[in-house]
Amino acid sequence: MVNVPKRVSDRLAKQMSAFQRVLKNAKDRDVNESDTVTIVTDMLAQVFGFNKYEEITSEQEIRGTFCDLAVKLEGKIRYLIEVKAIGLALRDNHLRQAVGYGANHGIPWVVLTNAIDWQIYRIRFERPVSHDLICSCNILDMNARSKEDQAQLFLLCREGLTKDVMEEYHEHVQVANRFVIGAILQTDSVIDVVRRELRRLSSSVNVDKGEIKVLMRDVLKRDVMEGEAAAEAISRVNKAASKTLRKRGKKSEPAPPVSLEPKDVG
Repeated sequence: MVNVPKRVSDRLAKQMSAFQRVLKNAKDRDVNESDTVTIVTDMLAQVFGFNKYEEITSEQEIRGTFCDLAVKLEGKIRYLIEVKAIGLALRDNHLRQAVGYGANHGIPWVVLTNAIDWQIYRIRFERPVSHDLICSCNILDMNARSKEDQAQLFLLCREGLTKDVMEEYHEHVQVANRFVIGAILQTDSVIDVVRRELRRLSSSVNVDKGEIKVLMRDVLKRDVMEGEAAAEAISRVNKAASKTLRKRGKKSEPAPPVSLEPKDVG
């Protein structure tokens, strides 16, 4: 978990409680986008600790278009914020707009919010451009004194930016997620451990790797084993295994790929 400094924790606890009342009132009045931008700007200053007049800019121009807000530190834009009206649900087309702003300006971090819901994305400058959802939270559902909730908010804080907490958290979620764990569980080394433990239960039973891989499909959820995210996790695990082998001075060969059984197996 992200370590939130005490003075930041105290500020979050105090200001979050106050802004939860502000947000509830604004939602009940269904304020427009312009008024929502004003609330978000105040939150950036009072909750997240930025200098309202020097580190928060509005209508940041990006190749002829404008993003609602940008956060700057030492003259460098650290993340862009696309704001929607408080009563508007955040949608994929809003995200595409925000990611487009960041991609056009070479800014890897973008935030999509309606002041209540906050979504943090890390842009991947690939062809085509893609993105990873790093964190998503609803301010009204948060406990202002919860360490876990404060850790999420700290990603957006000025103090967090100076410590590159966003980048560290991004790396954490890229590794510690269900797809990577699912990929690891399907590797030959883990399956060998499963076979050994099954032999402990009964020395007369010899379960081969193929049978264990079939059984894995009943243990792991389908979306963990199939799809783009699962394929990326498998690739990441295999690359790490290959790197380990090279470091040990062994023959530089790619690690055996994680074998996914046909969909109609079993």
